[in-house]
Amino acid sequence: MTSQKVIRYPFSAVVGQDELRLALILTAISPRIGGVVIRGEKGTAKTTTVRAFAGLLGDAPLVNLPLGSTEDRVVGSLNMETVLTTGRAEYQPGLLAQADGGVLYVDEVNLLADHLVDALLDAAASGRVSIERDGISHSSPANFVLVGTMNPEEGELRPQLLDRFGLAVDVAASTDPEVRVEIIRRRLAYENAPEQFMEQWATQDEDTSKRIAAAKDLLPNVELPDGILSQIAWLCARIEVDGMRADLVITRTALAHAAWSGRDVVNEDDVEIAARLALPHRRRRNPFDAPEMEERKLQETLQEARDFFKDNEDKGPAAKITDEETGAEAFTDTDNPTEEDGMQGTTQAKAQTTGKVGTAGSGEPFRS
Repeated sequence: MTSQKVIRYPFSAVVGQDELRLALILTAISPRIGGVVIRGEKGTAKTTTVRAFAGLLGDAPLVNLPLGSTEDRVVGSLNMETVLTTGRAEYQPGLLAQADGGVLYVDEVNLLADHLVDALLDAAASGRVSIERDGISHSSPANFVLVGTMNPEEGELRPQLLDRFGLAVDVAASTDPEVRVEIIRRRLAYENAPEQFMEQWATQDEDTSKRIAAAKDLLPNVELPDGILSQIAWLCARIEVDGMRADLVITRTALAHAAWSGRDVVNEDDVEIAARLALPHRRRRNPFDAPEMEERKLQETLQEARDFFKDNEDKGPAAKITDEETGAEAFTDTDNPTEEDGMQGTTQAKAQTTGKVGTAGSGEPFRS
């Protein structure tokens, strides 16, 4: 029986959605980033782009995780009956193990049971899936690119689960008539002659696939300067994200982007692109704030981080201030001080030594 050739819409033929395509590429270069969640209304080419992306990975599998899957179907199972006859439990791989080396795709991930989302996110971050039954355990490799799509109109992911996705991209239909016309033209051409349309874009897709492979080979040798790492840490602290996951994701994404660009040293542009993909869904916000981070806010904070460490290295305006009462220190911009900065610096300095009510022991305000 001959296998039928899979005819997918070419990745390079997708019009627009540049940020989404880049996010998918970076997670293919560095799966430890933790996957991509794609949020957008119906008809914005979410599924088309994901399936086209899987075509870049050669023979790598594209595994769909249905919403109604059981835990055994997802993580696998151990047949304990074989212990009596063979002395060992027979392992039956689940969808996570089957996706090893490929793409695990979850449509409407916001409707998936939370415990299953936890399981697949753990596997995406660790690169392995483990199962234990009656004191017997088994572990299998599960290095895959995790991609979840969702329509926010049908319900949001819980913040705790959304945060665990490495990158998040919001997609929307273009309002540019010329772009919409080009989308229609390409779609009709694909539907009228799929194989011919694929051949038309085969060279571009092959070049992208080779570039991904080259970036994966380069990634272990990419250098991360201390100054860049300090900027990432300062940025995440200033944005007030929870925990350390954002720092790690931005670092891994910046390394992957440097490799994708063919460079062996991470620079500030890599950090900016990584932050744009990794921070908007993590920013701590008030209940009635929009979930997206304003582009201006991100740009301003990135520039603050750059200026701070540049000036601090030169012993310029970025410096520590010392609280006269406690002797504790906090960073501030002494060249352009504001009343808010002064109060915040003093509050943080006192918190480091007093831990008074209303401040955390680390010097950060308590979260409401």
